[in-house]
Amino acid sequence: MSLFQDKYDVVVVGAGHAGSEAAAAAANMGMKTLLVTMSLQNIAQMSCNPAMGGIAKGQIVREIDALGGYSGIVSDNSAIQFKMLNISKGPAMWSPRCQSDRMLFAENWRLMLEGTPNLDFYQEMISGILIENNKVIGVKTSLGIEIKSYTVILTNGTFLNGLIHIGDKQFGGGRAGESASFGITEDLIKVGFESGRMKTGTPPRVDGRSLDYSKMDEQPGDVNPQKFSYSDVTKPLTKQRSCYMTYTSPEVHNLLREGFDRSPMFNGRIKSLGPRYCPSIEDKINRFADKDRHQLFVEPEGWNTVEVYVNGFSTSLPEDVQFKALRSVVGFENVKFFRPGYAIEYDYFPPTQLKHTLETKLVEGLFFAGQINGTTGYEEAAAQGLMAGINAALKVQEKEPLILKRNEAYIGVLIDDLITKGTEEPYRMFTSRAEYRTLLRQDNADFRLTPKAFEIGLATEDRLRRMEYKKESSEKFVQFFKETSVQPKEANPILEEKGSEPMKQPDKMFKVFSRPQLEDNDILQFNKVDAYIKENSLDDEIISQAIIQVKYSGYIEKEKNNADKLNRLEDLIIPENFDYDKIKSMSYEAKDKLKKIRPVTISQASRISGVAPSDISILLIHMGR
Repeated sequence: MSLFQDKYDVVVVGAGHAGSEAAAAAANMGMKTLLVTMSLQNIAQMSCNPAMGGIAKGQIVREIDALGGYSGIVSDNSAIQFKMLNISKGPAMWSPRCQSDRMLFAENWRLMLEGTPNLDFYQEMISGILIENNKVIGVKTSLGIEIKSYTVILTNGTFLNGLIHIGDKQFGGGRAGESASFGITEDLIKVGFESGRMKTGTPPRVDGRSLDYSKMDEQPGDVNPQKFSYSDVTKPLTKQRSCYMTYTSPEVHNLLREGFDRSPMFNGRIKSLGPRYCPSIEDKINRFADKDRHQLFVEPEGWNTVEVYVNGFSTSLPEDVQFKALRSVVGFENVKFFRPGYAIEYDYFPPTQLKHTLETKLVEGLFFAGQINGTTGYEEAAAQGLMAGINAALKVQEKEPLILKRNEAYIGVLIDDLITKGTEEPYRMFTSRAEYRTLLRQDNADFRLTPKAFEIGLATEDRLRRMEYKKESSEKFVQFFKETSVQPKEANPILEEKGSEPMKQPDKMFKVFSRPQLEDNDILQFNKVDAYIKENSLDDEIISQAIIQVKYSGYIEKEKNNADKLNRLEDLIIPENFDYDKIKSMSYEAKDKLKKIRPVTISQASRISGVAPSDISILLIHMGR
């Protein structure tokens, strides 16, 4: 008798952030889903820093929540501190971030998954993919068990042939204390996939009781903390734990340099590329030799534990060098290690081998999500897992896929960047990657995405109703600003105080409040505004949404117009089997890239590195446009 008598709709391999979101999405859409992992005790582990969100990443977490994913709810329920970053800049840059309780985060994820209907679990290593006629039919375990499935989602993280480095020591592993995974890479290469190697790293974990926080700069959370989830199942924090900040020094740098000859980064043992925007401490002092200090953020791992994460000190140097150098950091003079930092190399598959759905081009029904696609970060992984889970479910249901455009979501930017441009170093999301970031704010992800999620059966009706109430209320408030006049005698004292030109005659609030000198609190001082808010019982979320629409209406309208132009190019579909070889006047580089990536639209083709505007013009002519 087989352990698995039924054929699953979706099998998810790996239970990190990508795998957890993929399994939840597929199961919540009614699919019979199996989540397979090498350790059920380590579901949704925070392998690196104990935090969610941050610049551009916070927007992604809110988008996941708006689509009906779990990351926002889990983050809220396990947060120990919340901050809105970049609040001094425009709202397109505001990015929510929370410090997390590492153990509570994983526990919340596991309990939410266990409470999800249609979802089964199994603990074992998957060592092979079952493929027939270029179509996935299931997976094979290390015990030789075959599990049949209509679709398979691979979310292997850093486990595929993982190799850990600490100084001149190296050993197999997917992360500290866990074995690597073998067999999948080899199976995929056999059927024609291209693979590569990437590197990431993590800092030492230390005993907080051995630190002198009085010598460091305290970093408290926001006075009025917000939260990630748009739902009412979570609440903002009422108490928070502080983080702290300290710095390296020339002495610390010199001590670290003493170990460079034993560093796998510099002696050739590590050959793959690591994340450019999250470099190791040895890389930082090597690349930025003119800097005599670097920030270190001292982050507690939870409410009650004494374990501390030393953010900014990621390293693969020998453990004795790490210890000696860290003891020279202010506040760390008596530091005790829980474990040293390390680097890890692992297999990934260049994401140009994927469709926008995250289904592979070579094997039907096989999806990739997370670090297997060359990304770095929990949030990027979770977003891909969610979209892979959604699209696997839609494929089984024989429905149209859900593909988010670049002007609809950071998730759309992330996936389009990966499959169109590829990546040779771990990809991390930034606000600068999104050309329509004024439209893709963290405050309006529910407006953008919840209706789409409701349509496919992922977001609940309650979610949709909450979004509609918020949208309707904020639009009415904006209309109030457009219809209500303000007198010079009321406005001028505030305008003059802010260095703005005084009014000479009455004018509509919408026009007056769009002045860049006025801030949210200035607008709320006006009696008519205060009265409207009280009469309509508006909450902070609705108030903030309306004021953003007033203050930044010009920028928002301009980006909407630009996005409409982009969408016209998105409507120009390139035939699936278009023969690029017949175009004699196109450059060889452009032809090669187009044949490899097989863009779906003219807009996507225009974003491929190596394809010039002149190549697009030639392509349009040959398409008869």
